[in-house]
Order: sequence, then structure tokens, then C-alpha cells
Amino acid sequence: MSAENRTMAIERAINAPVAVLWAAWTDPAALPRWWGPDGFSCRTTRIDLREGGEWVFDMIAPDGTVYPNHHRYTRLVPGQRIDYTLHWGEDGPLHAEASANFEDLGDSTRIALRMTFATADECAQALAMGAPQLGLQTLGKLARQVGAR
Repeated sequence: MSAENRTMAIERAINAPVAVLWAAWTDPAALPRWWGPDGFSCRTTRIDLREGGEWVFDMIAPDGTVYPNHHRYTRLVPGQRIDYTLHWGEDGPLHAEASANFEDLGDSTRIALRMTFATADECAQALAMGAPQLGLQTLGKLARQVGAR
């Protein structure tokens, strides 16, 4: 199965330097404060934001629904790229392989997010539930976290 029918990509320029956004993404105290769409919060079980590390957490929807998550960090290139796998709960099945790329635009940074889902069906379900818009909300929360727009 080709990755084309399983991949979702979004990007946003944020009026902040790469170093500031990288710090918000790799600081164990900061990441749970902004991660997730508007109205969602994170409850962290454990967090180790380094290559080979992991983040086990629950996303909690505004209605109280809990979504268990497990990110495993496979590559971190400081100031440039974070690669990780997403699993359905701790040690659960693979949901997607993801990356966050940071591009210095001078007075702002472009963050490009890419997710390649385990199956085309999972990708279609994510698109149907508005995942691109929810991802942009998450990047909006990141921008607010660092005092940018």
C-alpha cells in the first residue's frame, strides 16, 4: 500500500524564532500545556522528550472523553525535525508515523506536520473527523503558548 493514500500534511507559519518553538515542543513541562485541539487537555503518565524517549498521555476532550496516546520519538534533529510514532494507548497498535519540521523564515518559523497513518481507512477516518483543522488548532495553541500569532 502506498503512503500517498495514507498521508495527511498541514503547515503554519508562526511569528516566533525556531529556538522558541523548538523549546516549547521539547520541554516536558510546556508540551502538555499546548498539545491538542482547542478545548482539549493532556494528562501525562510519563514524558521523556529525546530520541528513543516516549510520551504516554491521555488527550481529554471538552466532553470528558479520554483518548489514550503513546508517542515514541525516533529522531530529533535539534531545531529542525522531530519524528515519532503514534500508538493507540500505551504500547498499543501503531496509529501513524509522524514528523514535525521547523523551517526558519527569518522573523517567523514554518512548522510542517506530516502523518502517515497505518492504514488508508484510518487516514480517511481522520480526514472525515476534521483532523487537518484540529491540527491547525493545535499549532494555534502552540503560537499562543509562546506569545506569537
